[in-house]
Amino acid sequence: MSLEIIISDAIKDAMRAKDKVALDALRAVKSQILLLKTEAKGAEVSAEQEIAILQRMIKQRKDSYDQFTAQNRSDLAEVEEAQSKVIEKYLPQQMTSEELEEAMKNIIAETGATSAKDLGKVMGMAGKALAGKSDGKSISDMAKKLLS
Repeated sequence: MSLEIIISDAIKDAMRAKDKVALDALRAVKSQILLLKTEAKGAEVSAEQEIAILQRMIKQRKDSYDQFTAQNRSDLAEVEEAQSKVIEKYLPQQMTSEELEEAMKNIIAETGATSAKDLGKVMGMAGKALAGKSDGKSISDMAKKLLS
């Protein structure tokens, strides 16, 4: 089942439950999916694109949360954090740090990387292989740690 259908069903459930935070977050996700479909002239949205949309939206909300917290706007920060948690439910299961480390070791071995100079090769391959399973910052930090 596509993410768009899952989100549409979740929107209906949020409406019934009168959950404004979830409703706003889910409507934003659906909006982004429809926007991507429009740009692709009606073509189907791939699972990778759906995951990228969700990750981008979570990152935006976390950035907003940080900014609101820095400005002592806890009322707005709480909304951003709650929406982020709602959106995270629709991402695939995230890797633990041990699983990420093992996957990165395999990728480093495949690329033949030996030093930090090879970080670009490793990140390119890891970004594709681990899309949706871990966020880019975690992948980058692990790659730097293993290559240093």
